[in-house]
Amino acid sequence: MKAKVPMILVIGLLGVSAYGASGALARPQYDLTATGMAVGSSKNISQQEQPHANQVLEWNDIFVETLLSTGTANSSSQRLGAIVHTAIFDAYNGIERRYTPIFVQNVDDDGERVALPGASRRAAVVAAAYTALVALFPARATQLSDAYAASLAALSDDGGDGGESRERGIAWGRQVAQSVIAWRTGDGFLTSYPAFTGGTAVGQWRPISPATSMSAQALAFTAPFVVQSNEQFRPVSPRPLASTTYAADFDAVKSLGRLSGSIRSDAQTGLAPFWEGNASVHWNQAANQIARASQLSMSDGSRLLAVLNIAMADTALTIWSAKRHYGANAAEVTWRPLTAITLADVDGVDATAADPDWRPLVTTPSHPEYPAGHPALNGAAATALLSHVADAQTFTLTTPSLAGRTYTQISQARADGNNARVWGGMHYPSTVAVSDAAGEAIAEYVNANSMQLLRDDNPTGLAQRARQTRR
Repeated sequence: MKAKVPMILVIGLLGVSAYGASGALARPQYDLTATGMAVGSSKNISQQEQPHANQVLEWNDIFVETLLSTGTANSSSQRLGAIVHTAIFDAYNGIERRYTPIFVQNVDDDGERVALPGASRRAAVVAAAYTALVALFPARATQLSDAYAASLAALSDDGGDGGESRERGIAWGRQVAQSVIAWRTGDGFLTSYPAFTGGTAVGQWRPISPATSMSAQALAFTAPFVVQSNEQFRPVSPRPLASTTYAADFDAVKSLGRLSGSIRSDAQTGLAPFWEGNASVHWNQAANQIARASQLSMSDGSRLLAVLNIAMADTALTIWSAKRHYGANAAEVTWRPLTAITLADVDGVDATAADPDWRPLVTTPSHPEYPAGHPALNGAAATALLSHVADAQTFTLTTPSLAGRTYTQISQARADGNNARVWGGMHYPSTVAVSDAAGEAIAEYVNANSMQLLRDDNPTGLAQRARQTRR
């Protein structure tokens, strides 16, 4: 694993601790030239490669394309990514047996292998990814079936055995994906919950018209993948109204995040809507390109993408649980800048001045301000990547209808994504810093406590380790 590099994000740009802030954000110190990279090209990069293409990266591309083609909301995407890459990882690893599994055991209680000997790892990846994606995106069955057929057709017979290895891999991959889908069907996400509208206490979150309640509330009650609970990494309470941090937060977003008359630079104005895009799309694009450029093996690439997507999923569930928890408490400051700035004459804070005409650059989403989803996801994703590769990487991110942006450091993308929430007028600087730190801690936990290297080939030892990871 690579050494961690210093973070370059809101904390660093503001020059404050997680609970302190100055009044302004520093401008980016690097090139923001748009590349105009097209979204959803007609042929996957992986499909253009020579024989023995990396099926893990190929199907990660297909997952990203599926999110874009279906317009899947950011709030739903992290859970979906974790399901797909749990299936891919456990399918490949169940044959390779290099790591402890995430969910599907690769040996039974007697130490016997579950996956048939000689099964094709590549075929298992293809079948697992396809089976999971079709279950999650049934409306895309035709497109996914076409991709599945093409992917299988590109495989060799894996040793000239007439296709037996491939068929064994397909059977194992399907079994793994079906087990993962069955596991997550009961995770709480599909349960219906009473609408949550917050409250009207000063500082408390309330819906902003036309919204009438908290969106995607089910995430707050969805079971995590690897962390022990949605409360394990819950951020501490937000700063109170009567604090210098809140006053600094208020001034920063009021001046930087307003729709018109802002002190933002043109570059910052362009970055705010760009980073409003789907975080799962952005960070999977980065991970896929980095894995290709680094020539990671299928095994290493599979682990990288599993850590990335699971860390993002567990971060999303942690953050939404905290949003729901703090938003229900009338004493906690969870209202959005749009509410805070237009109602500042009743907040009891001498240092804040109301502006009833203030509007944010980017539309405010319908859920509590604290903690912040995108910054937490940025912290988790960047940390997952930095646990596998160095900070200096070149990759291009895309968002529908906007020009792509090329980065040369993971930390640069993280900083832009975090600061964009303030430039867009959606979040306060201290909230961004606290949330990023929560995502970082979750990614470190996932990396250190899941998918760990097995250090012997003793089947009994494998079975014992497997039982220890069961839920």
